[in-house]
Amino acid sequence: MSSDTVLQESDNRHAPPATVVIFGASGDLTRRKLIPAIESLARHNRLHERFAVVGVARTPMDDDQFIHNVLGDKGLSGMPQLAGAVRYIAGGYDDPETYKRLATVLDELDEQRGTSGNRVFYLSTPAEAFPLVINGLAGAGLNQAREDSFSRLVIEKPYGHDEQSAKQLDHTVHAAFDESQVFRIDHYLGKDTVQNVLALRFANSIFQPIWNRTWVDHVQITVAETLGVGTRGSFYEHAGAMRDILQNHVLQVLALALMEPPASFSAEAVRNEKVKLLQAIRLPRGRDIDDIAVRGQYTRGGTREELMPGYREEPGVDPLSRTETYAALRLDVDNWRWAGVPFYVRTGKRLPSRVTEVALQFQRPPHLPIPDSQLTELQPDALILRIQPDEGIALRFGAKVPGHSFRVRSASMDFSYDKTFREESPEAYERLLLDALIGDTTLFIRSDEVGQCWRIVDPIIERWAEDTSPIPTYEAASWGPTDADRLIGRSGRAWRNTVA
Repeated sequence: MSSDTVLQESDNRHAPPATVVIFGASGDLTRRKLIPAIESLARHNRLHERFAVVGVARTPMDDDQFIHNVLGDKGLSGMPQLAGAVRYIAGGYDDPETYKRLATVLDELDEQRGTSGNRVFYLSTPAEAFPLVINGLAGAGLNQAREDSFSRLVIEKPYGHDEQSAKQLDHTVHAAFDESQVFRIDHYLGKDTVQNVLALRFANSIFQPIWNRTWVDHVQITVAETLGVGTRGSFYEHAGAMRDILQNHVLQVLALALMEPPASFSAEAVRNEKVKLLQAIRLPRGRDIDDIAVRGQYTRGGTREELMPGYREEPGVDPLSRTETYAALRLDVDNWRWAGVPFYVRTGKRLPSRVTEVALQFQRPPHLPIPDSQLTELQPDALILRIQPDEGIALRFGAKVPGHSFRVRSASMDFSYDKTFREESPEAYERLLLDALIGDTTLFIRSDEVGQCWRIVDPIIERWAEDTSPIPTYEAASWGPTDADRLIGRSGRAWRNTVA
């Protein structure tokens, strides 16, 4: 199926015969996300009966040990159709012998299972191993599909450390694989609630007329986490909140929320509009960055009963670290629809609530004939798209309070996924893995999209690296540094700080 596959969710979405090869198969992502996704697809009859899985990693194991490692004591009891179809190869990613053995195993599976030469190579390794695996696949000729079959590459984030390293990785990728074979994964795009942004905007006529600068006062996008970095301290030291969350997840959600209507829901039509929106974001420059970007790092906080350590106390973190665990930006989009509307985005760890949402706050009425004394807790109208948790949509508006006097306060109409739909929502990796097998690139990130996202955040990262002043801090379980409140407060606005 071509990369121009139309985005759709229907009962005819079934994977063709294929083998999924997972590099980094002994790692946490394979056990927690990828194998459960394959299990669920098998349980829902989305996989072809001629399907196989091959794990590749450095850890010495045989096939049975690998099955036990990723599936536990139950083994293949939950996936009897994969009996004899799960293989494991131990070897270095820089060792040509690893790929020769892989080619032999894949040929055996084609012969024994009828997997038709279709292969999806999933890179679940540390980023530094990406070029090794790609070159190894090319060296063994596994990047080239046989006639009437396919060879596809799925790459986990981080895709580069900055724009230059992303270009270098692209050069390596494109030397072995055509762009149509490449699936850069961002698991946020696999969430039903993120895709629902498209449904809300383009399947309803009532929202399109107000989705612009005339009606929208400002937009807030929040990705807040209550957890700290945990065991990821050494990784986080090289990433920080900007690279880990904002450069990818936040900008992807922003692009879907703000892009122009595509001519169709084909993969390239949707991705073209996302790229156009990202290209319209005003790039940060020089000292102006200090006015539009805020960072912070969490310190010890919480309660006496639940005292949480500071970031510098976490395992694997430099005691003098200047890595940001919180980032907030004001972005401006220079196009006809959004000129003059500020977009406030933020992400942080050790915040009071776990919440991901997009909130459009609308303009206040040009004239309120109602006296201020009768306006009880009246907030501006707003449309809130809740991506996680409590997935749904809320519309906030003014309503009369019951009683003899005429008092007005804010009320809300609320839509909840759990209460409205009986259908089970697939996990993000389940959806994206099936898309990669089918060949639908709609929810994956194109090369030019990656570059544009890095162009937006690189100047800010560089500015922060040059700044020798102490990094602003915030207590764990608070809503971030006071500088973030000043960032949005300069225009008379305030963050939506909701506690679950």
